[in-house]
Amino acid sequence: MDDGIDNNENGWHIYNRNVLLISFSAFFADMGYQLVIAGLPYFLVFVLGAPVIVFGLAEALNYGVGSLFAYFGGKLADRYGYKKVSVLGNAFIPILSFTGFAIVPLEAVGTFATGWWMRNLRSPARRTLFAKSVSDKNRSRAFGLLHGLDVGGGIVATILLMVMLFYHYEFKFIFLVTIVPIVISTVLVALTRDKKRGNKIDKKSETGKRRIAFGAVLLATALFGFSFYSMGFPILTVSEYTKSPILGVGTYTIFLAVSSLTGFALSRFTIKNEMRALGFLGYILAGVGSLGYVISIVYSIGLTGFYISSALIAVAVGFIETFEPTIITVLSASATLGGGMGKLSSARSIGLFTGNLLMGGLYTFGAQYSYIYAVIISVLAGGIILYAGRNYMSFRNAEPSQP
Repeated sequence: MDDGIDNNENGWHIYNRNVLLISFSAFFADMGYQLVIAGLPYFLVFVLGAPVIVFGLAEALNYGVGSLFAYFGGKLADRYGYKKVSVLGNAFIPILSFTGFAIVPLEAVGTFATGWWMRNLRSPARRTLFAKSVSDKNRSRAFGLLHGLDVGGGIVATILLMVMLFYHYEFKFIFLVTIVPIVISTVLVALTRDKKRGNKIDKKSETGKRRIAFGAVLLATALFGFSFYSMGFPILTVSEYTKSPILGVGTYTIFLAVSSLTGFALSRFTIKNEMRALGFLGYILAGVGSLGYVISIVYSIGLTGFYISSALIAVAVGFIETFEPTIITVLSASATLGGGMGKLSSARSIGLFTGNLLMGGLYTFGAQYSYIYAVIISVLAGGIILYAGRNYMSFRNAEPSQP
């Protein structure tokens, strides 16, 4: 099968072999590790007895060290091949499936983090392989499909988690079953066809305005990471408010479902100015969702307020996960696109490192204070991306039609 893509604007047939394989690989990967992500805060805090600040430290460790894995993963992909690094990293993600066997919080944190770092290692390579497999005209739509299926796997994972919690399965069994979908995910990405790596840097990287825009995107991404807390915090908030871990996990299920639908919707439409959409409907809308958590806590609105706020954050994340990598393909040199994707993942992880530390610390004084912090930083990140995007369309229109 030819990896070239049909540029017809309508219909699902615009998605080729690599796009479909990687999208369904993402579906099965999330079906696995999202279950562990959703269960980890409850397992740490309520089963192993760790304070909430330990969960914040755990997430900071995951993303902080993970930023290094993402950066070098992108570099390795440019040098050794996008497919090879994607398969290598994906194959070691199941390490986190053994988290449930931990008997002390530190052991659980270390086991989960090791598998998560492998996920960070493969993400830039997989994104680059994906981006190089689709035409520029349809790239944002393809990333929308990827996000929709990616998060769709997470929906299945959280529903499965709620069912197993309802029937009181032990966490060692709950987490261990995630090995199966992650192995399927690895097989699917192994069936993709690698794309050629360039030897020279594209001239488009030489323009000063493009470099400034690229740097601004990384800055805004990192800054948003400072505000984009792990969804484990809303899970804890709702679990504490309702005294039910199932309703807490339900917060994450709603988040994933709405975010998945957003990705699928974006896969059907073309938005010309991705930078503007990222600023308003991504970063700033995420701030509005966090504001909803503040209002729900302060005015005791209850479960409905929490779930609506999670849905708003989910729409924002759908736009962010679709348009951030699309923008990087426009602003990054084609020969070093893996490195560009690595920098994107690394910038987000650096922000998340500090963000989750601060969220955990502020949470000990009151959950509303942590969400107020998130509102301020999200809106600031949105302002930076909107300012940086003033010349974006001139770069976008200069892009060739094929990767």
